[in-house]
Formats: sequence, C-alpha cells, structure tokens
Amino acid sequence: MPRAFYLAAGFLLVAVGLIGIVLPLLPTTIFLILATGCFARSNPRLEKWLLNHPRFGKNIQDWRNHGVIPVRAKIMAVLGMTGGYFVFLFTTAPTMPLALIVLAVLICCAIYVITRPSGPRTAQVS
Repeated sequence: MPRAFYLAAGFLLVAVGLIGIVLPLLPTTIFLILATGCFARSNPRLEKWLLNHPRFGKNIQDWRNHGVIPVRAKIMAVLGMTGGYFVFLFTTAPTMPLALIVLAVLICCAIYVITRPSGPRTAQVS
C-alpha cells in the first residue's frame, strides 16, 4: 500500500480516537494503537509522537512491546461492551438469532481482552 494511504488512515484513526475521549462507548487507545501502526509505515515522526505522548504513549508502548492491557482498561472495555450490547438490544429490537450472534462476538472479544497480560512479564529468577 502506498505511504499516503497509511498516512491518511493514521490521521483518520487519531481523529476517531480523539472522538472516543468524549464519547463514553467509543474506545480511544485501540484507535491510537492502530494509528501508530499506520504512522510506522508512513511517517516515523508521527509514530514517535504517539509513542511518546504523555497521556497515551505508555499504553501504546506496553501493547506494542508486551501485548499488555492495563486492568482499568480491561474493566472499561468489558463495561463498554456490556453497555453497548444493552443499547443494541433496546434500540434495535433484534431477532433472537442476531442478538445471540452479537452476544457471542462480544463475549469472544471480552475473553480476548481479559486474557491479555495486565503488565509486562518479569523475568523469573531461579
């Protein structure tokens, strides 16, 4: 893919991430992690800016280096998925099969989030 595509995608993902700061059910960090990946392929200066950002940089670095999701972020993610599911149920009145499919997908996502490490692994001394 051309660098311009990754650059545009990076800016779009940063914008969505910033919107997520004010919208309670929209996550922020995941979009910034994705933006960092796009900037790594298009603009190293912007990648470095996100990696060193005073508010989000540590979470992005922890994910990149160790696959870490902090406990607070796990709680917020699962609560967001739960809230989003109830909003989906009560605003769309889905059929039972659709409601169960969406529930199964969200449960799989929640399991993935919960099973990620909460902090960098430390070396075992023997």
